[in-house]
Amino acid sequence: MSLPPSGPMPRSRSLRRSAATAAALVCAVTAGTLLGVAGPAAAHGGPAEPGQTDLTPHVTSPRVMAEMRDDEIATLGPEHAEEHARMRAAIRGIGDYPQTTRTNRLNALTDSQAAHNAAFDAATFGVFNDYFPSPDFGDHVALLPTGKVLLFSFERIETNPEKEPAPTQTTGAENAGRAFLWDPAKGTGPGAFKQVTPPTVDMPDGLGQPRPAPFFCSGHSFLPNGMLGVFGGNLGGNGGTGAKLSLIFDPWSETWTRNPDMSVGRWYPSVVTGADGRQLIMSGQSELGWGTPTPVVERFPAKGFPVPTARTDTPTNTPVDRLRSDAPFTLDYPHLFSLNDGNVYGFGRQANEQWKFDPVTESRSDLTPRPDGRKRNYGSAVMLPGGVNGPDSALILGGDRDNPSTLRFSNGSWTAEKSRAFGRTQDDTILLPNGGLMTVNGAYDIRDYGNGPYNPNADLKYRQIELRDDQGNWKLGPVQRLPRGYHSNAVVLPDGRVMVTGDELQQLANNPDIDGTVSGIPGTTGPVTMNGTIEIYEPAYLHQGARPTLNNVPTAPVVYNRMFTVTTSTPTLASKAVLLAPTTSTHSVNTSQRHIDLRITSRAGNRLQLQAPPDAKAAPPGWYMLFLLNDQGVPSVAQWVQLNSQS
Repeated sequence: MSLPPSGPMPRSRSLRRSAATAAALVCAVTAGTLLGVAGPAAAHGGPAEPGQTDLTPHVTSPRVMAEMRDDEIATLGPEHAEEHARMRAAIRGIGDYPQTTRTNRLNALTDSQAAHNAAFDAATFGVFNDYFPSPDFGDHVALLPTGKVLLFSFERIETNPEKEPAPTQTTGAENAGRAFLWDPAKGTGPGAFKQVTPPTVDMPDGLGQPRPAPFFCSGHSFLPNGMLGVFGGNLGGNGGTGAKLSLIFDPWSETWTRNPDMSVGRWYPSVVTGADGRQLIMSGQSELGWGTPTPVVERFPAKGFPVPTARTDTPTNTPVDRLRSDAPFTLDYPHLFSLNDGNVYGFGRQANEQWKFDPVTESRSDLTPRPDGRKRNYGSAVMLPGGVNGPDSALILGGDRDNPSTLRFSNGSWTAEKSRAFGRTQDDTILLPNGGLMTVNGAYDIRDYGNGPYNPNADLKYRQIELRDDQGNWKLGPVQRLPRGYHSNAVVLPDGRVMVTGDELQQLANNPDIDGTVSGIPGTTGPVTMNGTIEIYEPAYLHQGARPTLNNVPTAPVVYNRMFTVTTSTPTLASKAVLLAPTTSTHSVNTSQRHIDLRITSRAGNRLQLQAPPDAKAAPPGWYMLFLLNDQGVPSVAQWVQLNSQS
């Protein structure tokens, strides 16, 4: 795997990248002007939201004002004319982003975080207590059943946060994937990470330049045996061209496997695991490039191929097949949820693109349009806890900077829930072991933190988390170190802490040593750039007294609706047992997380007898974190259990 160079970039490479940046910007302007919709082309270097009313004033730089043209203002209107001016300003060249600025920014954010959070009691609001470098941006994350976290993204092509760092418009060897594991049990230094480079692929771009698979902006979900299916990625060029990649990451051997390609390319697809353990793959820009979202729905493994349930069942030479029904989403990364009726619900970003998919009959039916009538860009959504029977409803949040409302979909209809404090896009809302929700991260828009695209200076309100209790009430809490918007992520760890990462622009803008490298990361053959950062948040329940202890759980798969036994050295503290599905997410899309209560059917000394979820509709087969909680909702450290339909 080639590493980004330290020190000055060779002139030929710099010129090639300048040309690529200019091409990306021109393509984005064209796509935004002609298509009039926001999507990946805008996301990786284009305007914000053509046609969308901007209710919050921007701070326009003198460089942009100098590019404003009276004729464009007259014909296009001031907002659209400003978009063109921003593109011209970028194309004319952006100077270097000095290390002193990065260092000063990080120091200022660190100081402001400490000052702001001093007013928040940890036992009520939780606390951010750790921040450390990571070798990967963490634009894609997956908590594996080994307790390790898979982080993957791309090899950066820029270090200046005022430019596009992703190789969206790049073909050839520079358009490469990058992946690492973080082991929380090993701490925070270089030795806690391991490089797990994706398979080398000669992409069908006609250049004959094999490189680690460019799987950034793919979709992913877990298979029943704990392996991660990753589908799609970026072929490069034409505003974002979908790759047909079909990959598996095996957490047990910590290796990648490539399977036969999908029938269509997908850039920005969504993937969900259904009650049958098979994955449904929807949406994404096709191999023809930006502006060609595919309606084709594919399934992995294809019918006729077994669903992998054992650790040794690595899918090899396993194809996808096509569902009989299509999914005509016009915008990418829809939210897909397998609710407890066994159907997959697709909540599109356009208000009228809401559908139910029956994986058994392979049919699609219309759902009631979302009543807000507005487009929601990349924003979060989550399945709400549904007790012992699993989730029957979903909460749609975020994606609309001017609209803080939250909408609940349940039993075929929509109801308004209590709103958050303000609207934000690029946010991540996660389920906590106690059933509460936490929103972290967010921005004004794609690559826009409130002061215009590609300006990393953020409106600081987007750093503030929000917490929702079991009554649906939201409250603002402490602030994170960095503002994190586009490509940000959050993960609940087995010990109950929350890992926050992602957003390559903010990580580049606040890197204390942008050209620095480290040695000693397992799996590498030389120094590695520390591109990213990880921040750790401790929820309030970790500051509310003694935690229950969960000592032993079954090592064999737990069969649905059967009784199983766990042991605890603190039986008087164990008031409740829950399963929490692990997160795999990107672009504010998290199809996997799920909260299920378990009945405690009997107690005998340090032994608790629990009843498994009733069926795979309540909880699709796979690996879950099992927590014991006390009567105040304070959780134990989780142990992993696998749900399966067969003993």
